[in-house]
Amino acid sequence: MSEHPLAALQKLDPELMAHLQEIDPLIFGDGALPRKFKLLVAMAFDAAAGAEGGVRSLANAALAAGATKEEIAETLRVAYHLTGVGTLYTASRGLRGVVEE
Repeated sequence: MSEHPLAALQKLDPELMAHLQEIDPLIFGDGALPRKFKLLVAMAFDAAAGAEGGVRSLANAALAAGATKEEIAETLRVAYHLTGVGTLYTASRGLRGVVEE
């Protein structure tokens, strides 16, 4: 697995990172929406924002939470439809080594 996308910030501001880790269960924990769905939504946002490392990290987390490659693909279809083709370029670069067989 690649380095966490916020690893440099962890070194720079560990207090902020501790705060982010504390709220992670509130944001990404199972609730009305399952964890895997929340991770897929976040992955779509990162793809639309051009954050390759976020796509990679969130796709790996979604797979670990039970998402399938097909669910990743469909999530990216929706993101593309709403935000444009740049989302697909970012997603493809971010998914290298994640969903390739």
